[in-house]
Amino acid sequence: MTKNSPVSEKRFMGHTRRVVEVGSSVASLVLGMAGRRYLGVGNDLDHAAAKATAVLGGLKGPFMKVFQILATIPDVMPKEYSDALRQLQSNAPPMGWSFVQRRMCGELGSGWAQKLPEFSHKAIHAASLGQVHRAKLPDGCDVACKLQYPDMRSVVDADLKQLKVILNLYMRTNPAISPENIYAELVDRLHEELDYCRELKHLMLYREMLQDESCVTVPEPIAELSTDRLLVMQWLSGSSLMDVGDAPPEQRNALARAMFRTWYVPFYRYGIIHGDSHPGNYSAREDHGVNLLDFGCVRVFSPQFVLGVMELYYAIRDQDQDRAAHAYELWGFDHLSREVLEILNVWANFLYAPFLEDRVQRIQQSDSGQYGAGIAGGVYKRLKERGGVTPPREFLLMDRAAIGLGAVFLRMRAEINWYQEFHRLISGFDHETMAQNQADILKRHGLDGS
Repeated sequence: MTKNSPVSEKRFMGHTRRVVEVGSSVASLVLGMAGRRYLGVGNDLDHAAAKATAVLGGLKGPFMKVFQILATIPDVMPKEYSDALRQLQSNAPPMGWSFVQRRMCGELGSGWAQKLPEFSHKAIHAASLGQVHRAKLPDGCDVACKLQYPDMRSVVDADLKQLKVILNLYMRTNPAISPENIYAELVDRLHEELDYCRELKHLMLYREMLQDESCVTVPEPIAELSTDRLLVMQWLSGSSLMDVGDAPPEQRNALARAMFRTWYVPFYRYGIIHGDSHPGNYSAREDHGVNLLDFGCVRVFSPQFVLGVMELYYAIRDQDQDRAAHAYELWGFDHLSREVLEILNVWANFLYAPFLEDRVQRIQQSDSGQYGAGIAGGVYKRLKERGGVTPPREFLLMDRAAIGLGAVFLRMRAEINWYQEFHRLISGFDHETMAQNQADILKRHGLDGS
């Protein structure tokens, strides 16, 4: 394709429009928050937060994901903004039917309706990069069709350029955590999430990794109808995890155990995690197992990183500072002073606390979702006072997913012996065996180890 071909020009114009659109919208959003924080301008934060949600939801793309991540970092934005922006993933404005028809025709050709004779006009779920429709195959089987929004590659590239500017500005005012590795990790993960052929491989990977876990169902893909921007898979019936809070305790606890194993079995056996623990990526089965529904955000960790997770657990359990320092080194933290090490251990103690005592308990001491944020806020403040740290790239997704999963357990009000659940998983752990298991399974599914 030549540089000046019509397709190249169309992408260039789309990219340019996106830069202007995002630049003006986000500038307005950031200025609004800055004005409130530093100048005391504007008092109706709920109204402003609703406006922010509308702006970012309309933009779609990575900014929804990015601002959701920023919303979990203490003191980046007012609480009203954080609360509103956390809802973006499940409440994104969907494409209209005319857009959907054109997109389906582009992916499967003009005869797509014969391949999917029943197809819901209205999306059942709209997220940051695409939306999901329910459909039927000619044989009557129900399927879910995950359809990417138009021209998302240009959108993502444009947004990432704007994101880099925003993160650099953020670093100037809040240097507790360097954004350099965070940005690099987001770039790689967002580009991967655009590739639905890769997501199909992730789906098959999870079908194998969880094949012996009766508490979780992974859908079967319909490969012949899937493309790099359309993923068709078996429809799995289930209820929203947001609706289980009033269920009997035994049901809530069974669901929590199922999600615990769904997330942690792949990590400790293969060094692989599902990087987005948002409740919308799961549904509850009638028998209190779970359905795993989305496979775009999957992270492969080095065996050394997983070993670091284990080492830090034992270090916290035994209050062994030297072992903790070694664990952080395995993760990629460099030249940590004893003082910074102690600060990081405050956060590590919070994360590992449920696994340290052999008793039934909730996932954290407080029922408040702000409890963890308060601890994190204190850690960030102390790190900032000592010049900040540069976390390894892997740490972003690991930390985000673990915190998100804990929030789901908190919402469920699950009371479990987390110590015993954890030790069932790590019993007999050997990182060399895990490394070989990882290499073998990735090779079988045509995936690399990044």
